[in-house]
Amino acid sequence: MLFILRAIIIVIYSILVCIFGCIYCLFSPRNPKHVATFGHLFGRLAPVMGLKVELRQPADAGTYGNAIYIGNHQNNYDMVTAASIVQPRTVTVGKKSLLWVPFFGQLYWLTGNLLIDRDNRAKAHGTIAQVVKNIQKRDISIWMFPEGTRSRGRGLLPFKTGAFHAAIAAGVPIIPVCVSNTSNKINLNRLNNGLVIVEMLPPVDTSQFGKDQVRELATHCRALMAEKIAELDSEVAAREAAGKRQA
Repeated sequence: MLFILRAIIIVIYSILVCIFGCIYCLFSPRNPKHVATFGHLFGRLAPVMGLKVELRQPADAGTYGNAIYIGNHQNNYDMVTAASIVQPRTVTVGKKSLLWVPFFGQLYWLTGNLLIDRDNRAKAHGTIAQVVKNIQKRDISIWMFPEGTRSRGRGLLPFKTGAFHAAIAAGVPIIPVCVSNTSNKINLNRLNNGLVIVEMLPPVDTSQFGKDQVRELATHCRALMAEKIAELDSEVAAREAAGKRQA
């Protein structure tokens, strides 16, 4: 019964956000400020799912300027967890096929996100140049998932190098964002699904890496994220265990 109730609330809320969001964005279509606005709105679904999402970011995060944010991509719940920490004027890179998802696809495009054709290799090779051009021309930051796909409980997957090529070419830092484990954690038929921590790490200076050191940069960032995610998972487990003992 709880699952059905939550599912109804989530579906109705999401459709309303998408419909009214599309109407709102028509007054300033493709404005990158919209991505954070609606990302945070989807983040408000966390309590409905029985989740407590704790956000952590450096005190000076608002002064970082243009950057490429990289996050660990676990599952569809990233729209509720990671989306809550998206910074103003930050857009994501998604598959072109998203445009055809009813309601959501239209909002995704109107808010200013970038759509790429992953099935067309010739066009995919131009993705890095497209990202760099958008950073410079639109004065924006980009959010990318370097794993390239959802990990679905397999841990932090190997990183592809596209985000790191783009960061070096654009001359912007990499800012890792780590989300504690949500795989097999969320049961919509359970009242309390516990704690999720989303933490933004300090910027990684890419000016120290040349074009021939892209893999080295990717390996460095992955190591930083793997260590932090392990720390967050341990902290979540300890806090939830302490909460059960007190209860």
